Amino acid sequence: MKVLNLRCAHEHRFEGWFASDADFESQRERAMVACPMCDDKAITRLPSAPRLNVSKQRHVAPSEAAASGPEGQQVLMQAQWLRAVRHVLNNTEDVGDRFPEEARRIHYGEAQERGIRGQASRADAEALRDEGIEVMGFTVPEPLKRPVQ
Repeated sequence: MKVLNLRCAHEHRFEGWFASDADFESQRERAMVACPMCDDKAITRLPSAPRLNVSKQRHVAPSEAAASGPEGQQVLMQAQWLRAVRHVLNNTEDVGDRFPEEARRIHYGEAQERGIRGQASRADAEALRDEGIEVMGFTVPEPLKRPVQ
């Protein structure tokens, strides 16, 4: 198994695990490799140092990674953002295009209070806000909507 350092056209960095270099190239050419942040399929391989097994590996705390410069800070921020998105997905019910109707039902006590997510037009979201119903736009990256491999 090879662990490769990858980057999308939007400069998001991530790791990918492949059986071989040829496996990575084959999947990349067939647009099967996508950025977990933005679903971009224009992926390039970055140089990487070999991983060495040493008897006393030192754990690097997230604060140390952030202190290692802009790249470390970007990686830390991406990880925190992905955790937040996963938290929202795991702790809300997807009501799809019924979002405006279900938000009103909850607000007016006609349905059980709970966290929901779904789709609403800009006009529907504004109408909900005018009624005193808090709504927030939140784009979920396409890869997070699919099951993890």
